[in-house]
Amino acid sequence: MPTPLDHEFVRAVARAADRSAVPLAAGPDEEPAGVPHRGLARRVKTLVAAYRSPDSALHGSGQAVAAAMTHLRALRATQTTTGLFAGGDNVQSPPDSGFTVNDVCDAHVLAAGAGPELSEVTAALAEIAGAASASLLTGGVHTPNHRWELSAALARLHRSFPDDRLLDRIEEWLAEGVDIDAEGLYSERSANYAAHVSNPSLLLLAEVLGRADLLYAVERNLAATLDLIRPDGTVETVHSRRQDQNHPFPLAPYLPHYRLLAIRTGRGDFARVARLAAAGGLDDPDLLAETLLTPDLCRPLPAPTEETLPRDRYLTTARLAARASATAHTVVYGGSDVPEHRRIRSGLACNPTFLRLFAGDAVLDAVRLTRGFFDLGPFRAADMEQPADSRYRLTETLTAAYYQPLPRDRRRDGGVYRMTDEGRFSAAMAFPDRPRDEVSHTTRVEVDLREDGADLRIDISGPRVPWALELTFRPGGVTEGAVPIGDGRWCLTTGPMTYRVGGDEIRVEAGVEAGEPLAGPDESDVLRYDPGQDYTVVGGTDATTGNRVYLGGHGPQTLTVALHARRSAPDV
Repeated sequence: MPTPLDHEFVRAVARAADRSAVPLAAGPDEEPAGVPHRGLARRVKTLVAAYRSPDSALHGSGQAVAAAMTHLRALRATQTTTGLFAGGDNVQSPPDSGFTVNDVCDAHVLAAGAGPELSEVTAALAEIAGAASASLLTGGVHTPNHRWELSAALARLHRSFPDDRLLDRIEEWLAEGVDIDAEGLYSERSANYAAHVSNPSLLLLAEVLGRADLLYAVERNLAATLDLIRPDGTVETVHSRRQDQNHPFPLAPYLPHYRLLAIRTGRGDFARVARLAAAGGLDDPDLLAETLLTPDLCRPLPAPTEETLPRDRYLTTARLAARASATAHTVVYGGSDVPEHRRIRSGLACNPTFLRLFAGDAVLDAVRLTRGFFDLGPFRAADMEQPADSRYRLTETLTAAYYQPLPRDRRRDGGVYRMTDEGRFSAAMAFPDRPRDEVSHTTRVEVDLREDGADLRIDISGPRVPWALELTFRPGGVTEGAVPIGDGRWCLTTGPMTYRVGGDEIRVEAGVEAGEPLAGPDESDVLRYDPGQDYTVVGGTDATTGNRVYLGGHGPQTLTVALHARRSAPDV
């Protein structure tokens, strides 16, 4: 009895590939000028997949074959004498070349199974793969996910061109252990790299090596991601340690992984998310090749299970909490790496947003708090506690110092001292050798998550310094109850105010428990976001854009802020 197929999915996948491949096949001799090596390999894979697919307009097309050969010649021309590919910021990069070789090897499997009509394509792919093999076998990496991408390339090379040395090298990388934590998050905590690199690489390695533990790692990551899916169809990234920490990431790239594991395990929650990821239509041309290489993707999904609301999740390793209800979806975050490392750095989680709130079309994208304390930047919690269900406490203590004269035995003739960094700046003052007078500043934010939003209690203690709480709303709505102060900015004193989009709204009410009155709209020096000197010293910023509402004043201060959502038609 033949295996049942999801014909609607198969046809949609073929159409997505055709939108990319058909124009390429229409000009099969046109040189692909300016296309990087990864793009060339991906195009070849899509053209070969379209040639192989009975649902593609290019099924059995000679023009698709000719276009593939044109791109293969261009790809071969980018290969250096080492077999690695030229181009990109990472010079002679084994992992970057590994991305390309992964597509080359997938295309080779598809072409080799197509018969003599694709013999020239098969031979060209084998030549490119063979030229890169030695450098990938001995090459190194510089990010955590590169280990799995490079290992996947070695596994694909072994699949088509068996060589035990490739397997031995894979085992060296895998012996380090997959970097997945107790909650199911990879060490980079990045939706982008989970969806595009770690998950697909580990799935391939599980298949080629017969490693069920690698398959289970992917299932754990997908399970953790269930609670990171936001109502707008994106995946939460505020806790990421990579570039996506400041940008929304779509759910769609997770589609093949949720779909495959839903089919193989019968998990209805994965099936629900697979449908959600495809709800906006399929536009990834790579999906066609994936369905041909992994036919299980074409089987019907199991029955989806409905999402249970309200739902709470606290990812302790990332210090990120989420509460979802029919009215609101609220995220609280206290897992920045900056308090420990005391620097803004690629590879660290640096986003100072500590809360988001979704209420249908009304979205509070970011809540941030800045303090004018030695230009050390906005509040980033160093600690996050959960004293009770749906209640969280975020805390950060900043410390700066004034330095005393050097002890007699540390003084040097000529006044030349070693250049050192004291946490805020560097100078030739031998800071570690000096007595220091410390000044401290503590910020504590208590968040009580409710079904319709959150209640905040913010306590700012220490010396008298200016502070500003910034609420950034997604554009498209109307601000009522706050005073406009120009440039998409508003001032709120004791409120209330609302941000309304259609019938959906977020209401904000503020009150002072202790301290001076809140700043008025004429105090522009207080009502602003300050990214801190790590950004400003190089003329940069991590400021948000959108409709920004400010509360401000001078600490010490204790204030309350209530954020409550109302929906015209809550999700059920």
